[in-house]
Amino acid sequence: MKWQSLYSTRRTGDPVRKANNPDQVRTSFQRDYDRLIFSSAFRRLQNKTQVFPLPRAVFVHNRLTHSLEVASVGRSLGKSVGDAIAEKYANESQEFIDFYRYELSSVIAAACLAHDIGNPPFGHSGEDAIRTFFRELDIDTKTAIHERLTEKQLKDFELFEGNSNALRILTNNFNEDEQGGYKLTYTTLASIVKYPCASYEGFNKANGLIATRKSGYFNNETGIYKDIADTLSIPKKEGFETVYARHPFVYLTEAADDICYRIIDMEDAHRLDIVSLEEIEVLFLPFFDEPDGYNSADYIRKKVDSLRDANQKVQYIRARWIGIMTDMLAKAFIEHEEDLLTGNLQKDLLSCLPDKQLQLIKAINDFSFKHIYNYKSVVEIEIAGYNVIGGLLQELMQAILHPEKSKSFKLLQLIPQQFTISNNKEKLYDDIMSVVDFISGMTDLYAIDLYRKITGINIPEIR
Repeated sequence: MKWQSLYSTRRTGDPVRKANNPDQVRTSFQRDYDRLIFSSAFRRLQNKTQVFPLPRAVFVHNRLTHSLEVASVGRSLGKSVGDAIAEKYANESQEFIDFYRYELSSVIAAACLAHDIGNPPFGHSGEDAIRTFFRELDIDTKTAIHERLTEKQLKDFELFEGNSNALRILTNNFNEDEQGGYKLTYTTLASIVKYPCASYEGFNKANGLIATRKSGYFNNETGIYKDIADTLSIPKKEGFETVYARHPFVYLTEAADDICYRIIDMEDAHRLDIVSLEEIEVLFLPFFDEPDGYNSADYIRKKVDSLRDANQKVQYIRARWIGIMTDMLAKAFIEHEEDLLTGNLQKDLLSCLPDKQLQLIKAINDFSFKHIYNYKSVVEIEIAGYNVIGGLLQELMQAILHPEKSKSFKLLQLIPQQFTISNNKEKLYDDIMSVVDFISGMTDLYAIDLYRKITGINIPEIR
């Protein structure tokens, strides 16, 4: 791969002969950001669980606030890396210099906005709930589905992945005539796909490829990603049908997320009195090992001690930690330029840090797993997600498999027109995908409300 070919203003749904961007105020990549932030799919993230249940008396992050903060960090990473590339290749064209110096930050910010847009309700347990449902079908349902779906199509559901769903949401026209979905640039879309492979070749950690740890697109979007890869000269991995090298910009999107959730989940836990200020200091202050100056642990500790409010103390540590990690990971990106361009960097940027920092990150991960991600209310919302999503899938799947039943007719009326249900058994894959599209796009509260109503727990009011 070459820095010169890794960006393009081409968009999904573009005609073969595309006119220049008519917008005299915003660049193509700024328009990507705006299209995302004004979209209904992005807006729905405000009522999707990040870690802790919503709503609560104490405000904690949801998927929307998390995505906005990740975009902020991503913009900084993009600016730092872009400036370094522009400086190193100062003899390249003015268009090249301008993209990396001024536009890369917008690309990464936009990609960060969209990085969780495919996540279903109830966080990662929502993904597991969808997978579990399709893996544990009753005999009759399993027979009906397996007779009409290919093995590759089945993997889209048995290995459902929010990352794959993100590309689908952003590129699918959902029953509208105009093609291209959100019509984002190929550059922004490529910067979102962390695992560039189809479902049936994903979820394979044994081969050592970072691209196949999960999956990046469903069977229906294979052609879309191939077009993106061909346009941006992203090479395919030998011996695979759908596995590509990661686009280098993906590492920056991923790094912004990796930075944010580690400290932000901790900050939320502190607000909920699950984690103490002292525990946060023990975990995060060792990153500041400068003997003196602005980045010394002594300076930061004195600043923390001078603040009165405990939440303000944690916020200060959070701000400083994000700053130092952004600097470290931007430098790691430049240091691994060769491996990034050859597609041979098989670990995230966080894993490229020196051993000392890696041990500190491991301590944060271990602490978070024990004290945050297994906290009682977090586990409760995950269990609720299994029941709610599993229940909705059960009802709607039976409706599309048995449309002749009167209850099925009523249930299918609940699915919005944008999710096409053909009632044609030869198009069962598309009908199942529409059901999954409908459920995965729900907010937590809407999913709970609909589940209660269709199961008779709550009786709907006439309005």
